[in-house]
Amino acid sequence: MSEASALTKNQALVLGALKVASSPKSAYDILDDLRGDGFRAPLQVYRALDKLTEFGLVHRLESLNAFVACTDPHDHAAHEHGITAFAICEDCGTVTEFHDQGIEGRLHAWQSAKHFKPEKTTIEIRGHCKDCS
Repeated sequence: MSEASALTKNQALVLGALKVASSPKSAYDILDDLRGDGFRAPLQVYRALDKLTEFGLVHRLESLNAFVACTDPHDHAAHEHGITAFAICEDCGTVTEFHDQGIEGRLHAWQSAKHFKPEKTTIEIRGHCKDCS
């Protein structure tokens, strides 16, 4: 998908707000950021976030109930298996997205052994980044 051509105006604005953010943003944070662009209701943000997540351009951090722009939305190999991992700094709020084949292999082996079919797998590691520790 060509990112720029397929997005609606609202989706592009929400994605832009997340790309320039220094830390994860809640839907209400995004709404506040985009009021000057005509956003008036949370539903506008949530609709855009739903589509951006579907497109693989945005990730939801469950533990923070917040969103971040995908660091490499064009890495289809990393997204097709559905496993995404994040390191979240408790001090500065920095989020680092990463993919680890070893972790993915172990999870796939467990899923096969248990005949478990996951819908989505997100790993969130909370701690302190190099700069804060």
